[in-house]
Formats: sequence, structure tokens, C-alpha cells
Amino acid sequence: MRKVRVQVFQIGDYVICSNKGVCEVENITVLNISGADKEKEYYILKPLYSAGSTVYVPVDSQKDHTMRKVLERTEAERLIGTIPEIPLLVITNDKMTEQMYKDCMKSNDCQELVKLIKTIHQRKQKRIQAGRKITAVDAKYFHLAEENLYGELAVALDLSREEITEILNIADQLKYEKKHGIAQKHLEGKTLAMIFEKNSTRTRV
Repeated sequence: MRKVRVQVFQIGDYVICSNKGVCEVENITVLNISGADKEKEYYILKPLYSAGSTVYVPVDSQKDHTMRKVLERTEAERLIGTIPEIPLLVITNDKMTEQMYKDCMKSNDCQELVKLIKTIHQRKQKRIQAGRKITAVDAKYFHLAEENLYGELAVALDLSREEITEILNIADQLKYEKKHGIAQKHLEGKTLAMIFEKNSTRTRV
């Protein structure tokens, strides 16, 4: 008799699966594969940004926090708003740098991915100023972290990854301009309209 597991996720849910990025739960079933435990149920996952790929995760592996649900819209918006305040990684031993990067990727934590991206971006800028290129390790994990973070934000906010990249690039540019006293004229010559969901007792047109 097949054991019934407590299912944390449902078919159709969007989840983050370790370093596989955003996946959709396509099915929850036992595997009809030779040698597979016929009593063990698996989540059958389809990565959104890796066509033709399938991931199998045991339902009972959730005690190891292998998977979690994609951020809600409000959580994604809050994360973007707090990016400037999220600190960099503290690297005290260069020999442990790649291990720290791996730990961030395995954490399934968006803030850890932000730390990783910000840290590598700063390291890259310092190397460029010194006339050197970004290291292969930094380039690899910068790309992986961006793919995972931007992919999740895209799903949460119903946007494309390209649109998320553009939004964050503009935010970074605005921050730089404000810090260096550069006049910001991005809205010059444009009209801004605001739609209020509820009646305002103070705002008058």
C-alpha cells in the first residue's frame, strides 16, 4: 500500500527549487522507473527558464527546505524597495569565496541572492578600476544569482526577466545620480496621473 505524504505544494504552484530557479509543479506522483521506490511520491517540476528540463523532488524532502513558493507580489515589491539597505557579503578569506557563493545559491533566500549580486558587482567595479577583468568564478555566480532572482521577481510581478533587469538598472542609475548630485530629468516633459483606489479627504483636484 502506497504511503500518503503531506503535500506542501499543489499542481500548478510556482516554486523555487534549490538552484534550479523558478519551476511549475506539473504533477505529484510516484515514479514509474525501474529501481524507484513505488511508495514514495515525487513533485514533477518543469523549470520555467530551462526548456525541456524536468526536476524530480521527493515530497518528503521538504524537511530539508529544498523548495519554497515563489514570492507574492507584495513581498517582491518590498524586496525591491529594500535592496539598497541589504548588506554585502563579508568575505574574510578569499579561499572561501566560492563556497560562500554556493551557500547563497543553496539558501533559497532572495536576500542572500541580493547580497551575492551586490557583492560581486562591487568586486567587479574595483577590478575594472584596477584595469582587470571580472574573475571566472564571480562571473559564473553573478549570472546564476541574477537568473534566479530576476526570474522569481518576474513571475511574482507578472513581468519578463528583461523588464525586471531594466527596472533594477534604472533604480541603480537613479541611486547613483542622487548620490553624486546629478540632476534627474527622467520625468521632464511628462505628465503623471494618479488613480486613488479610495476616496481621499485631503487631496483635491
